[in-house]
Amino acid sequence: MANNRKHSVIRPAEGPAKFWPTIRRHHDFDAERDVKKLQKACKGMGTDEMAIIEILSNRSSDQRQQVQQKYKTICGKDLEEVLKGELSGNFEKTALALLDRPCEYDARELRKAMKGAGTDELVLIEILCTRVNKQIVDIKDAYKRLFDRDLESDVKSDTSGSLRKILVSVLQANRDEGLEIDAALAEQDAKNLYEAGEGSWGTDESAFNVVLAKRNYMQLRATFQAYETLKGKDIEDAIKSETSGNLEKAFLTLVRCAKDCQSYFATRLYEAMKGTGTDEETLIRILVTRAEIDLQTIKEKFQKMYNKSLVEAIKSETSGDFRKLLVALLH
Repeated sequence: MANNRKHSVIRPAEGPAKFWPTIRRHHDFDAERDVKKLQKACKGMGTDEMAIIEILSNRSSDQRQQVQQKYKTICGKDLEEVLKGELSGNFEKTALALLDRPCEYDARELRKAMKGAGTDELVLIEILCTRVNKQIVDIKDAYKRLFDRDLESDVKSDTSGSLRKILVSVLQANRDEGLEIDAALAEQDAKNLYEAGEGSWGTDESAFNVVLAKRNYMQLRATFQAYETLKGKDIEDAIKSETSGNLEKAFLTLVRCAKDCQSYFATRLYEAMKGTGTDEETLIRILVTRAEIDLQTIKEKFQKMYNKSLVEAIKSETSGDFRKLLVALLH
């Protein structure tokens, strides 16, 4: 009997959670009409920011690409350059982020996090530990195309130790993306994680890397459940007691994304706004990159977790056209 159990595969009772975007393809899309509106918005004295916001926040990424190409054909200028001349500050940053393909925008954010003195490891963790295989592959290609550099080599030279190892593991884009759960494997992984962490002197991070970077999300949830059954302790608490600093943040990001990716982003948004000062870069990055994936669901999670509306929170932390564009992305 025990022998059979080795390969017992459990089909999840419920499939993967459903999540919703805030931006979908515009049903009445006409690139040429959009170009004319943008041309008019940027003509003469003063800029019609509302027209720019309306178009950028109501078109899918593919449609925005078409508008850019059409703009160049009709006007003989790059829309990006025109907007740079017309807009400023965080409003400009957000508008330009929306003109990028998602993989290009992620690639630029990663490059910015590693360029110059010091590295912003939190940005590396937030992007690399939350993307699915295809996104990682596309980001690596975009990075090569935009900067003629190898993303993995840059990450290796800008990080060190165990953080470097987990980021390189994630960059392999080798996660199983199926939905099947192998109960015996979940138990074995839970045991290995315990022995590599709390059950040993010092932590053997490689065991964590294998499990967290390779297993599918449903499998990981089963593993975390098995860990709790085995040790009476949540895997997050175990990670907090065994690791620290950026490695802890990377492991927790992978765990939280496997458990509930939208709650992870809701928490990131909350942290970007709490206390004095606002981390606008994080607000821009999350709203722009999640709008076509799951931003509607992130909004709902935020409301549930913090008992306040994400729209209201963002309104109170931002101002002007920047505020208007972020709010438009949320509707």
